[in-house]
Amino acid sequence: MELISTKLSLSQLLEPLHRKGQCIAFVPTMGALHQGHLALVAQAKQLADIVVCSIFVNPTQFNDPKDLEKYPRPFERDIELLQLAHCDILFHPTVDEMYGEYEQWNLNLGHLEQVLEGLHRPGHFQGVTQVLKKLFDAVKPNIACFGQKDFQQYKVVEHMVNQFKLPLALELCPTVREPDGLAMSSRNVRLTDAGRRQASQLYKTLQQTKADLHRKSLDNLCTDAINVLENSPGIRVEYFAIFHADNFTVASETSRERPLIALAAIWVDGVRLIDNLFL
Repeated sequence: MELISTKLSLSQLLEPLHRKGQCIAFVPTMGALHQGHLALVAQAKQLADIVVCSIFVNPTQFNDPKDLEKYPRPFERDIELLQLAHCDILFHPTVDEMYGEYEQWNLNLGHLEQVLEGLHRPGHFQGVTQVLKKLFDAVKPNIACFGQKDFQQYKVVEHMVNQFKLPLALELCPTVREPDGLAMSSRNVRLTDAGRRQASQLYKTLQQTKADLHRKSLDNLCTDAINVLENSPGIRVEYFAIFHADNFTVASETSRERPLIALAAIWVDGVRLIDNLFL
């Protein structure tokens, strides 16, 4: 695996591959890798000739400086995991390499920035799109792989790709879960043993919502899910909602033509966890 830290070096390495017509898949990460990330790399390897992974803890997408400070950075272990996953290139730039001194960025994300994650983490998606545009420009991938756990982020990236008419395909990869159903996340390491057990209730509630889809109204499904979670020990609910998956708007009724997705954010042990499930 090649380890690259500058955009110039990355370009010099990738340009001959682009000229040969090789398909390049890209997996952007912030490190602290787990099996969810490695599943993205595995999917990327099936889709492309060359897999580029990035590790960059992006400061512009953190609302809370303390959250940025606490973000885990086990870089040596991440390198080992990517080597075992047969990743071809790791791009690991510094903040100075990615950002100039007085950069401005404001992308029109429409309603995507006004609901759920956009509402509860103002500015977050501006930071996400800002860094991903830089990374896409540096890698020039044919395919970029994202996990379903961050489904709203996927829709934001889709919006940006369409807005800039970027020549790449986006691949949505299934959420990888712990044996108890908890969606894998770099934040999970901050949970206590008791918190891990409490957090598993989120996926159970999403599954129950799916099972009850044709037995209750969508409003009642959300109300019942919130009640179950709020009454579960150690859980505080931030949101639980059912959206149309195609245009990411609130769903008021079921439709065979338009897939639905239930999305939730909860707090356990002072850790914010998100998850979702197609209904």
